[in-house]
Amino acid sequence: MKQGNKILLLVAGISAMIVLIAVVLNKSSLYQPFSILTAVSLAIGLGAVESLKGYRYTAWIIAAVVAGMMYPQAFTKWGDVNLRDKTLILVIIQLVMFGMGTHMSLKDFSGMASTGKGVLIGLFCHFSIMPLMGLLLTKVFHFEPEIAAGIILIGSCSSGLASNVMVYLARANLVLSVIVTAMATMIAPLLTPLLMKLLAGTLIEVKFMDMMIDIVKIVLVPIGAALLHDYLKTANPNKRKIVFTAGLISIAWIAMLVLVFTVNTSLPSGQSLTLSGFFAGAVIAGILYHLIWQQFPKIDKIMPLISMFGIIYFTTVTTAAGRENLLKVGFLLFIASVIHNAAGYFFGYWLSRFFGMDKNSSRTIAFEVGLQNGGMASGIAGSMGKLGTVGLAAAVFSPWMNISGSILANYWRRKSEKEEKNVSNKTT
Repeated sequence: MKQGNKILLLVAGISAMIVLIAVVLNKSSLYQPFSILTAVSLAIGLGAVESLKGYRYTAWIIAAVVAGMMYPQAFTKWGDVNLRDKTLILVIIQLVMFGMGTHMSLKDFSGMASTGKGVLIGLFCHFSIMPLMGLLLTKVFHFEPEIAAGIILIGSCSSGLASNVMVYLARANLVLSVIVTAMATMIAPLLTPLLMKLLAGTLIEVKFMDMMIDIVKIVLVPIGAALLHDYLKTANPNKRKIVFTAGLISIAWIAMLVLVFTVNTSLPSGQSLTLSGFFAGAVIAGILYHLIWQQFPKIDKIMPLISMFGIIYFTTVTTAAGRENLLKVGFLLFIASVIHNAAGYFFGYWLSRFFGMDKNSSRTIAFEVGLQNGGMASGIAGSMGKLGTVGLAAAVFSPWMNISGSILANYWRRKSEKEEKNVSNKTT
């Protein structure tokens, strides 16, 4: 396997040279396919280099961007299927969030008492620094309104599970990281639309209730289903019976919504009925997944791959839809992503230190603040029907966040090891 990866790295190098020559000669028929070959070969081939293995996911995201830029028509429609269809996007983003949710646990919320101060500082920093920094960047770079709104949107989203991975790699406070991520995810349906209304309301039309309901569907429903599966793992027979009874009631309720009620989603009552249907669906999905897991326990290891596929899908479709905008402002968006991300790390760390937190916890907060949930931002943009404009920032910011997070995590890990060594030398 490793030998095959090395060969692919060689293929990536050769095809990259062909791309450079084709670009100089302006031969699009050459540089388009060889650009994709370079990106895909590199994404797979990185497995041959131990120190670069952690960047394979980022390399796949970059490959998705390349594919969307080179062949935009191929990733906007497949026959009669509109790849930007709101329902399709909702289903895929729910799969992504469910996959992430299978790596969360009800126990994640149990450490609130011992880490309360850190959680409050983390949430405050996250939902103040990043949206305000996003707003500042839109003023500095003068992006078009919908693209600018996308920058504020990704700054207003919760942190994702990537922050937990980076905290683990950095040997920082993983318990604090998991709790902050979980709590940020839970309060996002309220805070994200509120921040968008306050900071981006003059750029695009922000319907507070509609966005709040969309985020509940995108985030809370699939994660709730995953947590129900986690609950069933340790539930006693009586509790399992109650959950399965709730599942039967949920099936009956959805059948009633489909066959009996005429739901007008523009009315509050219609929205409530629709949302109740989604929560009923979450109960059914959680039970079905648990039953599948009982037969195939390894399915939990497959779910992150499904999440990864979903994010790659969003990145490709968003890039294809926003190709013209990316050609105009792609470089500026990248610069904005670097500044936005760096500000999250810097202010997250030093504000935590100012509030009296130790170095390890401050490093944790830095990751929680600096790393946003790009999948959530893409899902919201897709539900608004503005994937190619509002969703563009998420497509550009996400790869850079993974790269910078990996670099910073490895740096802090080495620093932590050195600090531990100095402490042990002093004690001996």
